[in-house]
Amino acid sequence: MRIAMFSTKPYDRRSFDAVNEGTRHEILYLEPRLAPLTAPLAAGAEAVCVFVNDDLGAAVLERLAADGTRVVLLRCAGFNNVDLAAAERLGMKVARVPAYSPHAVAEFTVGLILSLVRGIHRAYQRTRDGNFALEGLLGFDLHGKTVGVLGTGKIGAIVARILAAGFGCRVLAHDVRPDPALVGIGVTYAAPREIAAQADILTLHCPLTTETHHVVRADTLALAKPGMVLVNTSRGGLIDTDAVIDALKSGQLGGLAIDVYEQEADLFFEDLSNEILNDDVIARLLTFPNVLVTGHQAFFTAEAMGAIAEVTLGNASTIAAGRALGPAEVTLPGRAVKGG
Repeated sequence: MRIAMFSTKPYDRRSFDAVNEGTRHEILYLEPRLAPLTAPLAAGAEAVCVFVNDDLGAAVLERLAADGTRVVLLRCAGFNNVDLAAAERLGMKVARVPAYSPHAVAEFTVGLILSLVRGIHRAYQRTRDGNFALEGLLGFDLHGKTVGVLGTGKIGAIVARILAAGFGCRVLAHDVRPDPALVGIGVTYAAPREIAAQADILTLHCPLTTETHHVVRADTLALAKPGMVLVNTSRGGLIDTDAVIDALKSGQLGGLAIDVYEQEADLFFEDLSNEILNDDVIARLLTFPNVLVTGHQAFFTAEAMGAIAEVTLGNASTIAAGRALGPAEVTLPGRAVKGG
């Protein structure tokens, strides 16, 4: 199968080339993101391979279909950037990577929590400058604290287990499908507002849908326990960033750690160190001493990259052979499997 892969970096090429030695697909690596202006680059390709910030709206899909593309290969789990109704209308198959390494994202989430509440990232910067003072670095124990986990799919469930069994936290969770195994280790399911009111730390692990868009906003933050720490390694659109900034300024929110950002498409995965940030919102966030921002890094482990390449190219081989995709296939929104 001829595949046009958008948003590629050197690490994508390395992982996909290693796997492709056994599958023999023809891969055209393209650095630009998929968008209306770049869609013609895929002309003649049977499939496009895309990542989280690529545009797969109706206009882009129509252009791709007109140029012969019939398959969308998502090298990620989430599919909120795909117009699934348009894809079905155009007869395009959409396949994703349901799970690549949930441990990668879960472990990174816990790393963000520890770094933020113990000031590890700030201490590193200080000691690099010869400052070994402890003033301003006072943290708190995780043991005995209440942690809210919104979304207990593969990633959220691992986070809940690490925090409950490993750190001795009281874990409150919410999901449309409660996990009996988590209940068995002491996790309690509750309503989101109840969780916000009790949680010392709230971590988000749900897919981005119309129902979860800005699930953390001004009214929910007003109900939160004063000083609550918020962590998001799922999708940027889960939080209303302006409302979060207001809560940080008032002290209602005690800290923020994010690996995703709603307007990340023009920022993340790029080196902008020699440029002036044109995004005033992210620039404001970076001024807070109790805010930690990383650039969509949580998934980025050797194990995850290998799994992503293997499953993505496996999906291509399955489609090329005319076989059913199974759980990797993404269907219409009403029947869609859960993204993450």
